[in-house]
Amino acid sequence: MFRRTFWFTTGVAAGVWATTKVNRKLKQLTPQNLAVTAANKAIDAGHRLKDRAVGFALDVRDNMAQREDELGEALGINVAPELPAARRYTAIENRNSPKYVEGSTYQTYSYNRNEDH
Repeated sequence: MFRRTFWFTTGVAAGVWATTKVNRKLKQLTPQNLAVTAANKAIDAGHRLKDRAVGFALDVRDNMAQREDELGEALGINVAPELPAARRYTAIENRNSPKYVEGSTYQTYSYNRNEDH
């Protein structure tokens, strides 16, 4: 009698376990659940692809800047050119101009609007 009870209980437990497994799998295979799963996987794949692309772009930018510096040093482009000293006087003074004011070292203009006509 005890053996029959044991095997009956074991069969019921196996049936319940198998039924729950089958029901879970059937719920996973519904069209709505499959669509959600596919969408989530696509989003994850997109994020991974974006991260890799951003990493690649940053590597390219860093290496490009490094190579540009190397070429600049090799060609002497990065050296700042020596500029001539700033001039303190105007290059050409037009003393015939009515706007020239005598006695100044810089060319100054009067702001009389009647002189323009």
